[in-house]
Amino acid sequence: MVDVITLGILAAVLLFFFFMYLMLRRTFLGFKEGFQQSKEK
Repeated sequence: MVDVITLGILAAVLLFFFFMYLMLRRTFLGFKEGFQQSKEK
């Protein structure tokens, strides 16, 4: 039987990494788009 606390910590860490991945991806995509637009001008 797995501890409820261990499960909670695991879930929190996974959610944290998922959130960080989404933020980094959004920032990177926005940066790439802005870079391409500035190159076209």
